[in-house]
Amino acid sequence: MRSHLRTALILLLAAALLAWFLRGADLADVWREMRQGRLDLLAAAVLAVATTYVLRAARWQYLLLPLGRPRFSVALRVTVIGFAALALLPARAGEVVRPYLLARREGFSATSTFATIIVERLLDTLAVLALFASYLLVFDPGMGDRDAAVFGALKVGGAAVGAAAVGGLAVLMAAAGHPERLGRWALNIERVLPARLAKAVARLVQLFTTGLGVVRQPGRLLAASALSLPLWLAIAAGVWFATRAFGIEMPFPGSFLLLALLVVGVAVPTPGAVGGFHEAYRIGATVFFGVPNDRAVGAAIVLHAISFILVAIAGVVLMAQEGLSLSRMSGIAASRTSEEQA
Repeated sequence: MRSHLRTALILLLAAALLAWFLRGADLADVWREMRQGRLDLLAAAVLAVATTYVLRAARWQYLLLPLGRPRFSVALRVTVIGFAALALLPARAGEVVRPYLLARREGFSATSTFATIIVERLLDTLAVLALFASYLLVFDPGMGDRDAAVFGALKVGGAAVGAAAVGGLAVLMAAAGHPERLGRWALNIERVLPARLAKAVARLVQLFTTGLGVVRQPGRLLAASALSLPLWLAIAAGVWFATRAFGIEMPFPGSFLLLALLVVGVAVPTPGAVGGFHEAYRIGATVFFGVPNDRAVGAAIVLHAISFILVAIAGVVLMAQEGLSLSRMSGIAASRTSEEQA
């Protein structure tokens, strides 16, 4: 019952965000703007987005090396399936499904593999903030004059998130340095839990910190961070190509500003970031680049389709080849989440 209520609330949130996104839009004009998009630039956006999954798989393969050497083909397939689950299922189920599927295929610990996803997210956050900072310091053509309040909030929020990401990475480095010590510390909870359960928790702690192996190696962590830069430049290229397809004048570094907004929109826990992604793009395009509202709405819809719908279709095909279904994926996510919370 609780999961059904949560799903209903998430869907209600998505509907409310879409309604807010479409407020004041002339749907006939939006459709006309969408039909006028340049197909060559939209094809380039699709290619850029497809490249991001190859880069994600390569980086993940590198992060997993302390656990073993996963096959790139498996990492790529599971990455696509995981992001399809993110696009189709609520509560970011793909973040749980992806490490579980790879661990099952490669014989790794699912808990250790899940730890690499956390490292991924921290590296993603730092990469986006680095691009945003470069925009502010090098490329910003006075965007703060367009809407000082929104731009100021974006800078303050970026600084806060950046500090949190650096702090989180520092905590992970400290935890990864002594997995056995953390396991022994976790055993102390025997005082409040049955011995068998306490030992199980201690085992999970040790497995989790084992998955942070790359964090214990500064050289490898730096290399993984370096891999994050071309990944996010490819994502920025997808945003830029799709934006230019609709005749919107925006320099390539302007996509770094849109990325910072889109990351906020994607954080909304709706399937495929529906609503949050759309509104974040609309705000960025209209406020900072003077794009007419209907054109911004149409571009947001197309960019969302390129970013989420295409990977969802590819993921469903790969799921079928793996003998999986969305209902089974949802069940896996629910069971894995319950185990982690236990």
